[in-house]
Amino acid sequence: MTTRCGWCGTEPIYIEYHDTEWGVPEWDSRSLWEKLVLDGFQAGLSWITILRKRDAFREVFEGFDPERVALWGEREIALALQNPGIIRHRGKIQSTVRGAQLFLDIESSDGFSPWLWRFVDGAPIQNEWSEISQVPAATERSTAMSKALKKKGFNFCGPVICYAFMQAVGMVNDHTTDCHCHEPIRALSSG
Repeated sequence: MTTRCGWCGTEPIYIEYHDTEWGVPEWDSRSLWEKLVLDGFQAGLSWITILRKRDAFREVFEGFDPERVALWGEREIALALQNPGIIRHRGKIQSTVRGAQLFLDIESSDGFSPWLWRFVDGAPIQNEWSEISQVPAATERSTAMSKALKKKGFNFCGPVICYAFMQAVGMVNDHTTDCHCHEPIRALSSG
């Protein structure tokens, strides 16, 4: 029997996400922005809700192309608000448009990926949690990331959201030590 992190559950979409994406180091700026947006939409909801709607989010937000989303106006926001395939929250949709503009600024000056990865000194942190109850909801690093993002003008990026983001994109390896993904993720991070 395959052992997975306790949060994973038994739903196939969650198992697939856990086994193939969660914790895998992501270095692509656009992919990091997409994940940050989706984590922002998760605020107040479960991740599986967002995961089930991810394809619709990708369609509505034009493949998470920041250059296109940055140009959105009220018409595009109104259309998104009518789409039942996504979370129809005006503030989060407007935040995504503003986030696209901010992404482009950071990408052109520092590179969005290097700017984010600096919060873990450019390399994944390898944790050794034996139980899911040991995994923190936020850390000093996620708090620092949250403050820096907010200072730039991002919304829906508190310390807990930032830590979930850091876990998902492999900035931290929070697979429990008994999980079958723990060591493969560690190996990805070192090579």
